[in-house]
Amino acid sequence: MVKVTKQQNNDENMITLIDEDGNEQLFKELFTFDSDDYGKSYIFIYPAEQENDESVDIQAYIVTDNQEGDGQDLVPIEDDKEWDMVEQVLNTFLDDDGNFKG
Repeated sequence: MVKVTKQQNNDENMITLIDEDGNEQLFKELFTFDSDDYGKSYIFIYPAEQENDESVDIQAYIVTDNQEGDGQDLVPIEDDKEWDMVEQVLNTFLDDDGNFKG
């Protein structure tokens, strides 16, 4: 689980992930969605430094409110069926070459 800090820059959501060791990494939000089947919210993000690269490493997480009540946590998706559903959602936004249609 990692903590999340959100900031808005030029109409883009930037997210700073802070791991258990206190290391920070800046990501850009690709998009979020909710699943009625699983009753959860999900987010797709990619490292900000890859923004201009031909290919980016898209990561998906479950979004939960943190225990302190002052932000959100991102939790890895561990269930195979849940992961398949998340991949299907992502694939609806990718063209045949794997490029984002948005």
